[in-house]
Amino acid sequence: MKPHRMLLEARALSVSFGENRALAGLDLALEPGRFTVLIGPNGAGKTTLLRSLAGLIAPGAGAVTLDGMPLARMRLSERARAIAYLPQGGSIAWPLPVATVVALGRLPHGERPDALSLAGRDAVADALRSVGLQDFAQRPATALSGGERARVLLARALATQAPVLLVDEPVAALDPRHQLVVLNLLKAQARAGATVVAIMHDLTLAARFADDIVLLRQGKIDAYGSPGSVMTAPRLAAIFGIVTRILQEAEGIVIVAESALPEA
Repeated sequence: MKPHRMLLEARALSVSFGENRALAGLDLALEPGRFTVLIGPNGAGKTTLLRSLAGLIAPGAGAVTLDGMPLARMRLSERARAIAYLPQGGSIAWPLPVATVVALGRLPHGERPDALSLAGRDAVADALRSVGLQDFAQRPATALSGGERARVLLARALATQAPVLLVDEPVAALDPRHQLVVLNLLKAQARAGATVVAIMHDLTLAARFADDIVLLRQGKIDAYGSPGSVMTAPRLAAIFGIVTRILQEAEGIVIVAESALPEA
């Protein structure tokens, strides 16, 4: 099933934790049908921004809106159906069958894992196939490897069939093949009409798969646009402290990190 197309926006968004200002007056429009990747050094505000876009952090100023409606005004059930959020390093504590864990993604639709509708059963089966775990459906999720569990949690988010998908470091625990599988899947979700936003640290993969890059520095947007326009050698040197070689290929740019610059 294709998701509804919904525009997710941050308007003058600011977030503070005590005296620490994590986000400072961000304006950002995230369009359906595009795969947007957030990059930036540690502490730049990436996870705070993603959690704010999911409605999990109340802004100190400004607002996050979905098709013009502030998230703060949406019912929790409505928001849960509209936005699927996958945090970094999610865990599975109980030895539930993989299919049961994935079926938890249907809770926003009022469906229990043991009482799924036909649409719910189809959504769970599609999600398992998408991440390549259809043959693992009855295995205890806790018996899987870390990378396999990460794909189970992604499948749970996909089973919600939300028009907005927010994922924090979705390929960090995966081997190279499954990194490509997951990134192709996220790209396909965007192509089907979803608004897909991911945090990534691998600049090479980000440049290869993203439609748009948001580069954060100290809680502000330093640059926003295509990978080629944002990820320039001077900018990567200034923000990440690395020397890079950027190759232009037919399908886009390839970033090769060659050395670390001395600390200032």
